[in-house]
Amino acid sequence: MRTVILGAGESGTGAAILSKRTGSDVFVSDAGRIADRYLLELSEHGIQFEQGGHDTARLLEADEVVKSPGIPQDHPAVSSIRAAGIPILSDVELAYRHRGRSRFIGVTGSNGKSTTTALIHHILRHGGLDCALVGNIGVSVARQVALDPKEVYVTEISSFQLDDIRTFRPEVAVLTNITEDHLDRYAYELVNYVRAKFNITRNQTPSDHFIYCADDPVTMSSLPNFHIRSNTLPYAMNRELPRGAYILNDRMTVGGQDPLTMGVQDFSLRGRHNQYNTMAACLAASVMEIRKERIREAVTHFESLEHRMEKVATVRGVEFINDSKATNVNSTWYALESMTGPVVLILGGVDKGNDYSLILELVRERVKAIVCLGIDNAKIHEAFRGVVSHMVDAGSAEQAVQIAFRLSAKGDTVLLSPACASFDLFRNYEDRGRRFKMAVRDL
Repeated sequence: MRTVILGAGESGTGAAILSKRTGSDVFVSDAGRIADRYLLELSEHGIQFEQGGHDTARLLEADEVVKSPGIPQDHPAVSSIRAAGIPILSDVELAYRHRGRSRFIGVTGSNGKSTTTALIHHILRHGGLDCALVGNIGVSVARQVALDPKEVYVTEISSFQLDDIRTFRPEVAVLTNITEDHLDRYAYELVNYVRAKFNITRNQTPSDHFIYCADDPVTMSSLPNFHIRSNTLPYAMNRELPRGAYILNDRMTVGGQDPLTMGVQDFSLRGRHNQYNTMAACLAASVMEIRKERIREAVTHFESLEHRMEKVATVRGVEFINDSKATNVNSTWYALESMTGPVVLILGGVDKGNDYSLILELVRERVKAIVCLGIDNAKIHEAFRGVVSHMVDAGSAEQAVQIAFRLSAKGDTVLLSPACASFDLFRNYEDRGRRFKMAVRDL
């Protein structure tokens, strides 16, 4: 088997290692420069590679190609491979093929998937399962399968990875929600993005479980368009459901007969959006037969993720919150919805087809100033002109923090919740968040 890996980041290098260890003749091709740590790994495993461009002739010698999720479907190399009829798969598909008797929990969605994935993993570990946190949130799933197999893989999965599955079938699939995100990769058609997300259910059987938010309008309107064969478990707020989970009168109920019940005041994660994430995670844990007492304990003691509504510091009465992982408008909506006092909002970056009208009312109610952190801020200025009294551009995280601090007063919150990708000024959202935190600590 001749396997070509397109892209040599975390997912590509993990896929290369797994392919090599399972007997394939592996070649890695990256259009850019491969990071030193991945070059070292490829060399240690005896894997051939090229960087700085693609040798198309060599790519077309492959029996199959594993494509990294960051490479778009219309990339010239991908188009050539498809035209030659060579199968293309994602690292998730590759890992599933070599899972052995291990089980998969797959989590996807536009917002909340990282927190939900991490919380599921936390609960399962607290409940005694041998499991790994993998995918977009941790090490690549292929790397984990190759080097340190586990009983259960709790996997955060992007729509880009789901585009290229064939047989992948998670025993438990979680869809947190669907909002307009990454439409630049889907011809600006929401229906294409929805189809990719629902791919997580494509191969499920009646013995599997599909957990979804019954309050999410896009999910609910799309559900009839897909033939879901698995056991469906919805979750919702402010109404009782016959199965699944719900929160009513600040109390969560999970499961039908002999349910798990718990007050939301005992959740370690705050905010309405995290109540949804907690319901989804508890449903997944209950399906995995974790004892109710263990679920309660784990939910009470879970710590929130870096860059997701992360409290950084309070400086002279001004609280700074790092929500750099909010890379779409819906994530920023949830962040603003959880705010109780005046907000100075740091917004901006690479726009992915954002509709800022979704947060217009919350901005009008709660935001006193906007600091635009991006190279091109024209769309933000146009959306909020006349809505807030101050809008100021910033060219760096340090400048944004200094401006936001000057515009704030005691009792205010400076919220970094950009609603945009980070690639104009930063390497990724983690780099943006860390620079923000460093700038706050330098105040």
